[in-house]
Amino acid sequence: MILVRNVFQLKFGKAREAKALVKEGTEILKKGGPASTRWLTDLTGPFYMLVMESTYENLAALENSMKDTMSAQEFAAWYQKFTPLVESGSREIYSIVE
Repeated sequence: MILVRNVFQLKFGKAREAKALVKEGTEILKKGGPASTRWLTDLTGPFYMLVMESTYENLAALENSMKDTMSAQEFAAWYQKFTPLVESGSREIYSIVE
């Protein structure tokens, strides 16, 4: 099992708008196949952080999910609304030990 963390540094003042898009984004991602997805916001540390955590059976499942999601028109429309709110981002992939 692997955990994927997509970390987004939002533009100043855009957290409310980004959080409003989370539910819609989650519904789209469910069609692409992660075993589970959850979103987190900062309590401490850098301001305006939004983290999406997803789990997959293995790297092949992640690759297939990304391929399916990125090619979906519904995702493309959502992504056009989300990206203007983001300053930068990164991806972390972990192997789940327990």
